[in-house]
Amino acid sequence: MREILPALGVQADLIVADPPYNETPITWDRWPTGWPTLAAQHTRSMWCFGSMRMFLDRRDQFTDWKLSQDVVWHKNAGAGMSTDRFRRVHEYALHWYQGAWRDIHHEALRHVPPGGVKGRTKPGDAVRRNGEHGPHIGKRKRHTWTDDGSRMVTTVIGASCMRGRAIHPTEKPVPLLDPLIRYACPPGGLVLDPFAGSGSTLDAARQSGRRAIGIEANEEYCERAALRLSELVLI
Repeated sequence: MREILPALGVQADLIVADPPYNETPITWDRWPTGWPTLAAQHTRSMWCFGSMRMFLDRRDQFTDWKLSQDVVWHKNAGAGMSTDRFRRVHEYALHWYQGAWRDIHHEALRHVPPGGVKGRTKPGDAVRRNGEHGPHIGKRKRHTWTDDGSRMVTTVIGASCMRGRAIHPTEKPVPLLDPLIRYACPPGGLVLDPFAGSGSTLDAARQSGRRAIGIEANEEYCERAALRLSELVLI
C-alpha cells in the first residue's frame, strides 16, 4: 500500500479501509503505522472499520481527519477471544473526512424497514417538522412532507458474517458495505480500498455503480479477489 498508493496518483471519492486491528497473535494482524496519513493524501472521505480499542490506541494517527459519525455492524455471530469479557458481536465503521462538511459527498439513505413502518405516522400522512438549531445538527428550516413509508437507515446495520463462505478470515459482507459506499461516494465515483483482502469492497462498489481500486499485499488473496470480480453479477 505504501508503495502502490503514491504511484497511482489518484484522488478517490472515498476510501473504505479494513486495516489489521492488531488485536491477535496472527502474523498478518499488525497495524501498518502511518497509513491514515497516507490515505489523507488521496481522499477527503473515509470509512474505517475497527474496534473501540483500536481507534483509541491509534487516535494520534488520525489527526489529519475529522470524525463525522460511527456505524455499528451487528453480526449474527461473534468472536469469543476472551472468557472474562462480554462476547463481542459488533464492530465499528467510523466515517472520517477533511475540509468543510458541506463539500463532502454524503447522501442520507432511506429504506422501507423489514418489519414495516412504526411510529406516530403512517404512509400517506402529511407530516410537519419544526425548525431546529443546534451545535451538531446546524440550522434546519421548518418543512412538511408526505410519509411514503420509508425511514432513514439506522446507525446499527445487521449483516450476517461470512463464516463458512469467506475468502479472507476478516471478510466484510457486501450488504454491510453497500450502504456505506452509497452514502459517501456518488454514483460513478471512485472507491479505494488499501487493504482489499477478499475484494468485497470492490464487489460492493461495482454492484452499486461505482468504480473501485483495491490494493492487497497477499498474492493469494489478490488472485482470489480477481477471480471473484471476473464473475458476472446481476444488478
